[in-house]
Amino acid sequence: MTEAARAAAADPAGTAADGSLSMEAHGVSHGQAVLDRLVALLDLEKIEENIFRGVSPAESPVRVFGGQVAGQALVAAGRTVPADRRVHSLHAYFIRPGDPSVPIIYEVDRTRDGRSFTTRRVVAVQHGKPIFSLSASFQIDEDGIDHAEAMPDVPAPESLPTYSERLGDLREQFGSAASMPQPIDLRYVTDPPWARRGHGPQEAHNQVWMRADGTLPDDDLLHVCLLAYASDLTLLDAVLARHGVYWGLDKVSGASLDHAMWFHRPFRADDWFLYDCSSPSASGARGLATGRFFSRDGALVATVVQEGLLRVQD
Repeated sequence: MTEAARAAAADPAGTAADGSLSMEAHGVSHGQAVLDRLVALLDLEKIEENIFRGVSPAESPVRVFGGQVAGQALVAAGRTVPADRRVHSLHAYFIRPGDPSVPIIYEVDRTRDGRSFTTRRVVAVQHGKPIFSLSASFQIDEDGIDHAEAMPDVPAPESLPTYSERLGDLREQFGSAASMPQPIDLRYVTDPPWARRGHGPQEAHNQVWMRADGTLPDDDLLHVCLLAYASDLTLLDAVLARHGVYWGLDKVSGASLDHAMWFHRPFRADDWFLYDCSSPSASGARGLATGRFFSRDGALVATVVQEGLLRVQD
């Protein structure tokens, strides 16, 4: 996603993914305390049956980070679903930028409660208008056929430099954002997109190890929401890498248009997972990116697809 998303990861306040900010970076990790702030952000207030309220941190930038509203909407949906049903897919649209100075109201429509599947639709509202919509499906645990693609052969995350270390000589250019705390630890496997600038067309591919930087409670829904949050951080980088440009260092603006995820197998978001992203197409000022999440032991746990608005000026 855009560097606006990176500001959110650095301080889980975040901004809308509209590319309106200059270059922000994940910065240094501050561990459990910062992760606890993100967990608190996802703990919605129930104000009426099927209606919840979420807030943004006081130090939020101009717009709400898309990963925040997606995670909160999924929490709202999950709190109306029996505990024995896990979310297996979500489909979302970003409609309007969110205002971090006022609460976000999440209205849940209990679309269907079947014997095996439960469907929910959530609309996030501010100032009387929808800013985001999400549909999510939940399923009871069932046995069935099982296969998956293999995880790419990559170095272990502990052998790779931190995001802050990767910034290197660009730390001064990135400014104070380079030292902001973050709840997600990131370790690039491929060269970061900013390191590929000026070398002509590159492979539309991006690999990052990630994990929530601390210990999370044993709450399946929370782990799914943290993965949804993290999925929005580096996905569109695969599109930009193909063209040798990067947020804040070139004249690039962008916004998430829609976001879809499928959750295949159980996982913990506070364990390392590999995010393997690529971009099959970009046209019409839009870029399409796909991502696969693998657990440390090689299990394919989730698949992501996102289309983003991307405008690059010469």
